[in-house]
Amino acid sequence: MRVGEVCLRVFDLDEARRHYGERIGLIETHKGDRDKLYYKASDEHDIYSLVLMQSDTPGIEYFAFKTYADSDLERFEKALTEYGLTVEHIPAGTYPRSGRRIQFRLPSGHLMQIYAQKDQIGNGMPTHNPGTIPDEGYIRGMRVIRLDHILLGSSEIMRNREIFTSIFEMSISEELISHEDETRIAIFLTGSNKPHDIAFVLQPDGNRFHHISFLLESVNDLFHAGDLIGKYNIAVDVSPNRHGVTRGATIYFFDPSGNRNEVFTGGYVHYPDTPQLTWDTSQIGRATFSHDNMPRQSFLDVLT
Repeated sequence: MRVGEVCLRVFDLDEARRHYGERIGLIETHKGDRDKLYYKASDEHDIYSLVLMQSDTPGIEYFAFKTYADSDLERFEKALTEYGLTVEHIPAGTYPRSGRRIQFRLPSGHLMQIYAQKDQIGNGMPTHNPGTIPDEGYIRGMRVIRLDHILLGSSEIMRNREIFTSIFEMSISEELISHEDETRIAIFLTGSNKPHDIAFVLQPDGNRFHHISFLLESVNDLFHAGDLIGKYNIAVDVSPNRHGVTRGATIYFFDPSGNRNEVFTGGYVHYPDTPQLTWDTSQIGRATFSHDNMPRQSFLDVLT
């Protein structure tokens, strides 16, 4: 259904709590692990979607997609095993308030999990006569409403593309190719009506992390987030702009450990019959940042 969980490595949990909890405005929902923090965004029902793990190195530890039915795990395990990947079983309860999972390493080097069950604690509103907004104080910081997508880097993005389209039955919404030899530089995949749920960018090394993106409701919220970024001297990669790819409005910035974050709003609705869009590198400025049509070298080269 969606990227349901991402685990990032951070140097200092107190700094991470200040950044992700106070500044971004995520809600800390589970405590008890000395080396981890658990967060959800305001309009998410599952108990957590972001796990921060104390480590000596930044980057991504694992990511997990949520699927609709527990029986899906057997189907995916069979297909992944036939493809040649080694699939591990993770018993229910290994991760707090979460059902069983399967885990495997993608050709790109990234550790991926799939699960179907996680406890839900709601979005601050009842499910019967819910209203439109939760109580005051529930939405805070940058006012993010959900974990939206992730972008990962590797030299093996084409094999990932095959797995996500053939086994997970996702659609390719957009691709960026070289205008010289048509090498695929970036691949954007969706399993929903979003422009993308996950994307892969070509890099010389595997298991690299580009960014995690949080959805906002409006461009007004994007500028509010920009005000907070400036107020608290958060390191900025790209100030407010708009992507050609996905057509979303965006700001990129870094957490204290150097992991790139994005706040994102807008974009188009992707239907099952929406045609794939292709960009080539002759228009890489417009594809990446369409307000000034200027590619940023840091955006292309800096990954954790």
